Amino acid sequence: MTYNIDNIHIAIAGLIGVGKTTLAKALGEVLKLPVYYEPVIDNVYLEDFYKDTKKYAFNLQIYLLNKRFEQQQQIIWQGIGGIQDRTIYEDNIFAKMLRDSGMMEERDYNTYMSLFKHMSNFMKHPNTIIYLECSVEESIRRIKRRNRDCEKEISVEYITALKKSYDDFIKFISKSIPVIKVNWEEFKSADEIAKKIYNEYLSMYQIRTIN
Repeated sequence: MTYNIDNIHIAIAGLIGVGKTTLAKALGEVLKLPVYYEPVIDNVYLEDFYKDTKKYAFNLQIYLLNKRFEQQQQIIWQGIGGIQDRTIYEDNIFAKMLRDSGMMEERDYNTYMSLFKHMSNFMKHPNTIIYLECSVEESIRRIKRRNRDCEKEISVEYITALKKSYDDFIKFISKSIPVIKVNWEEFKSADEIAKKIYNEYLSMYQIRTIN
């Protein structure tokens, strides 16, 4: 079954390993929208980042910001909508965690944030963010299951801190962008989720009058 949603920009958010790419691909097929994936395989900084985080933290964040901004612009100018398997706004979470942990210098973090703010003037918000909720334990299990060499050193402590940052992020971003939360502890039918997302998206645009 397919659903007709023209020129809608959906961005998926969630912890590492939660299943963003899986849902993005399925939603793209069900909703007949192009999918824009997070740059992992062709990421020229990722392996170096995990080997020497402090040295390559700033480089990686700038690389990711540039790639996701490029995706944002493609979605806007092509005018047919799209699905992103990570939002550009989530990059701020990782940059802040790097700064707070001492893995990114304050001046580099300030430079990154200044660049992000300038670039945001040319961004168009997604119509909806889908937040895939997942426990720390499940995130760790999925990271181990997909067995990427670059992710083998990720600790429970890191994912725990990341989850708290995500919870804070969703509370903040929902003030400006509608958020649909999905309990993603177990993978669900993409068709079922697409239908629910479609119905939730439509209900977000209802106008109510207060007398």
